[in-house]
Amino acid sequence: MSEKIDQIVEELKTLTLLEASELVSKIEETFGVDASAAAGGTMVMAGPAGAAEEVEEKTEFNLMLDEVPADKKIAVLKVVRSLTGLGLKEAKEMVESAPKQIQEGMAKDAAEEAKKDLEAAGGKASLT
Repeated sequence: MSEKIDQIVEELKTLTLLEASELVSKIEETFGVDASAAAGGTMVMAGPAGAAEEVEEKTEFNLMLDEVPADKKIAVLKVVRSLTGLGLKEAKEMVESAPKQIQEGMAKDAAEEAKKDLEAAGGKASLT
């Protein structure tokens, strides 16, 4: 054992039963463990609350057209038509009513690529 652990063990030997009980309570409180659940005299450490839960990564995204500058409307309109397959009239209405959702339930890669295309044409887009 390391010298530090040896020193701690020597300190523990000097504790009274009441002090040892208080130490166990303090360790349980501080580290979120339950000494009564320990098997074979070893302490089982519990992780921080919620650490075991995995954070689910978002897999579907909605593409929003946030803003279209007047001088970039035609270029953005072409990108919207290619992304949605809409006719000229429908795509124009969509572009003119920005902020507007362009597509929903897209895969991450496709959504990022579409956002990049809209921004390259001069529009402002976001993923939600």
